[in-house]
Amino acid sequence: MKQLSTQEIKEVRKRLLPAQSADVYDALNAMGYFNQCLSLNIKALRDDMKIVGPALTILGTTEPLGPDELKNPEFDDYAMFNKIYEGCVVVINAEKDDQVGHWGEMMSYGARNKGAVGVVIDGGTRDKAGILRIDNWTCFAKYTSPIESEKNWSSKTLEKPIYMTGTLTKYVRVNPGDWVFGDCDAVIVIPQGILMETLPKIEDIYIREELSRKELAAGAQLIEVIKKYKRA
Repeated sequence: MKQLSTQEIKEVRKRLLPAQSADVYDALNAMGYFNQCLSLNIKALRDDMKIVGPALTILGTTEPLGPDELKNPEFDDYAMFNKIYEGCVVVINAEKDDQVGHWGEMMSYGARNKGAVGVVIDGGTRDKAGILRIDNWTCFAKYTSPIESEKNWSSKTLEKPIYMTGTLTKYVRVNPGDWVFGDCDAVIVIPQGILMETLPKIEDIYIREELSRKELAAGAQLIEVIKKYKRA
């Protein structure tokens, strides 16, 4: 599928950023995409972080690499920096490793400076304090760890379909270019093929939510607001 241009990515990000993960979930659910929510254990390092963008996918391995594999440039943890593009989200399947920090502060600076907006890790990160000091950067992970990855974990594939741990289903497939939306509640994957169909539905939901919120804050009765804006 054709990748969106830099300008198109900026425009979609601008339209999605005001939404919340519940809005995205409801829109996808109404379209029959029930299982797009990643594991609820994958959390933002800070609650005010929000991540929105197309996925740049990485699969890792804890298995030792053989001589032929070591010659494959995709096994170089820094190969992704040649693939990063403006507005993308680095998405990593750490392949069930639950000890190593698969990311860190310097990687965050490097990815941000190439145009990425954040990282989502089905695994761990190091350097939480350092990452939290980086402007214009978001990080979602299952845990933090001081254990370096160099001798314990390696990248295996780059920009190929991966499977992240799910919530309502065991795994959620993430293809390169699928859109990732994450906030303090959850991370949700929007398949690239339905992005443009989903986008106005998400906008409609979050606009009605905001109108409902304002009226409730002003003292309106819940049942009246629900009827008016047709929200469950």
